[in-house]
Amino acid sequence: MKPKILIVDDEPDICRALEFLLKREDYSVSSIHSGEDAIDKLNKESFDIVLTDLKMGKVDGMTVLEKAKEISPDTTVIMMTAFASVESAVEAMKRGAADYIVKPFLNEEIKLTIRKVIEQKKLITENIALKQQISQHIACKDFVANSESMLRIVETLEKVVPTKSNLLLLGESGTGKGLLAELIHCNSPRRDKPFISINCSAIPEGLLESELFGYKKGAFTGAVSDKLGLIPLAHQGTLFLDEIADMPVNLQAKLLKVLETGEVYPLGDTRHKSVDIRIISATNTDIENRLKEGKFREDLYWRLNVIEIKIPPLRERRDDIEVLAKHFITKFSEEHKKNLKGIDQQALSILIEYSWPGNVRELGNVIERAVVLTEGNYITTDDLQDKIKKVKNANEKPDASSTLKLHISDYEKKLILQAYKVHNKDKEETAKALGIDLATLYRKFKKYGIEE
Repeated sequence: MKPKILIVDDEPDICRALEFLLKREDYSVSSIHSGEDAIDKLNKESFDIVLTDLKMGKVDGMTVLEKAKEISPDTTVIMMTAFASVESAVEAMKRGAADYIVKPFLNEEIKLTIRKVIEQKKLITENIALKQQISQHIACKDFVANSESMLRIVETLEKVVPTKSNLLLLGESGTGKGLLAELIHCNSPRRDKPFISINCSAIPEGLLESELFGYKKGAFTGAVSDKLGLIPLAHQGTLFLDEIADMPVNLQAKLLKVLETGEVYPLGDTRHKSVDIRIISATNTDIENRLKEGKFREDLYWRLNVIEIKIPPLRERRDDIEVLAKHFITKFSEEHKKNLKGIDQQALSILIEYSWPGNVRELGNVIERAVVLTEGNYITTDDLQDKIKKVKNANEKPDASSTLKLHISDYEKKLILQAYKVHNKDKEETAKALGIDLATLYRKFKKYGIEE
């Protein structure tokens, strides 16, 4: 988006010359020939910079400066005058002018002053966004996975990450949707721009609206100053909307408008801010069911769901448990200044057997607890919580007494062999008939020693 500049001068020749000069510098430039018209325009439209003459008709440059700061505190005002004096310069700076230029001016002086102001504004916005990111503990992390389902997701992401297409992440709570959103941003061309995230279900409706869109001073009780919303803060970067299915319907309409027009209207403001954002949204609820119930807008759903990624729960990708456990051991050993070398086989076996209702988040908590409590170099079964070990014991008892597990395995093997024979040893057809994917069939072959 080009920076927007408003030139205010009662001399049309000056306006034309400045317009010509600044448009060649690739700015979006408008000009006005009176202070009254300038204030009227500022009430209707947002500008990054106002370049105003000091002495004009009824409404002079000082009044334009005051009104501009009142209407839009973010707008930078630069004063110009052919009647320079120390007093007027000091007064302009006291009232908030960013610079004071004496006519006749050199073109290079104008260009340099504008460039400096634009850079300062950019730094201020980036600083606010950076503080927001730090408060959210955003950091680019390594992707840890070993299962075929997650590696397929990585293959998809390799194609999607370089684009600006919106993504919808689906999966149970704790599967790592937020982490995946960070990874997508960190590996995208937007990596040097802000990554802003918000949980739509954790904030009351009224507060969520003001957090997302921002507000003007006086927009509601308690709005004592202008506030930039998270959507404008994410300009040129990525906005992560977690638990999007819980967003109130009236806010869904406002978000849809932003996606369609690229314009944001802060609360209490009639002027828009232009934004360029990539949205990654996520939910652990059945969003298609929310569509049927009329609780989520279909038009917004299709805008957000350009690319859909389903993250399977940890119990369906047990091949990831070992690599994730080792990753967490390294991470928490460093954090807690311990010197752990790993986890013993028996403890790892228990982790692989457990059902993990809290998914990766629960696994991380279990490993952190074990790292903190263990006194040895390896995590052992003694370092694991009873609830996890009980599951293992519950699984083991029937094996010893009734061999139920063996009966099930025998039945599964017979079923696979039968289907394999019926389909003339065509593995693709066999997998299809059994309702499993080809990779799973190969694993079963290996497990049961079936010759291909």
